[in-house]
Amino acid sequence: MWKYMWTELKTMLKTVTPVQSAMHELLHAEHDLLKAEAGVEYAQAMVTCQKQRIKRLKAYLAVDEVKEIV
Repeated sequence: MWKYMWTELKTMLKTVTPVQSAMHELLHAEHDLLKAEAGVEYAQAMVTCQKQRIKRLKAYLAVDEVKEIV
């Protein structure tokens, strides 16, 4: 743990070139993009799930109405 903290401290205190800074920012931007894409995938899956649920419930209610009429 101390080794990790020491490494992080050295990293924070060292001088960073503009290229290194841009590379670091690019890495974070790519990571944020992956998180956003994962969120989109989840949202699309939830939309599909809810559409199927609605379809199933409407079909159930339609069958139930037919039973009540008969």
